[in-house]
Parts: sequence; structure tokens; C-alpha cells
Amino acid sequence: MLTLTRKIGESVCIGDDIKVVVKEIKGKQVRLGIIAPRDVYVCREELYLKIHQANVGATATEVNILDSISGLFGPPSKDRKGGEG
Repeated sequence: MLTLTRKIGESVCIGDDIKVVVKEIKGKQVRLGIIAPRDVYVCREELYLKIHQANVGATATEVNILDSISGLFGPPSKDRKGGEG
């Protein structure tokens, strides 16, 4: 981890197009300004982790959805002949 010391108004550049500026320091809090392209997602870590956990939870299913709804349709009828109405 790179650790830097900055004063109010000073900044740190990340790559060619991201700039982090120290806006204010109050006690133990530091207010940062971030200048980045619109396509770069910038988020607080705790919010990022909640979103990530929700996404993982949404993709993890214990029951296959097709298996759970297959009983709604019942077995195919013997009266029906394929394709003939």
C-alpha cells in the first residue's frame, strides 16, 4: 500500500484521468473530492461491499427455477398429437 501525506487543496493523481483532492479535514474525518471519467465507478467501500454481497446473493440459487415451476404444467396429455391441432 502506498501511503501519502497531503494537505488541504493538495491532490493525488491516479493514472492519467483520476484526481483525488483533499477538500477538508475535521478531527478524524477527511473530505475528498474525486475527479474521474463518467465510466469510472466511484463508491464508498462499505456501499460497494453491500452491492457486491447483494449481487452474489442474487446469483446464488439453491433451487433451479425450471424445476420449481415444472409442476405447474403437469405431464403432457396422451390425447395430444404433436403438431396436429
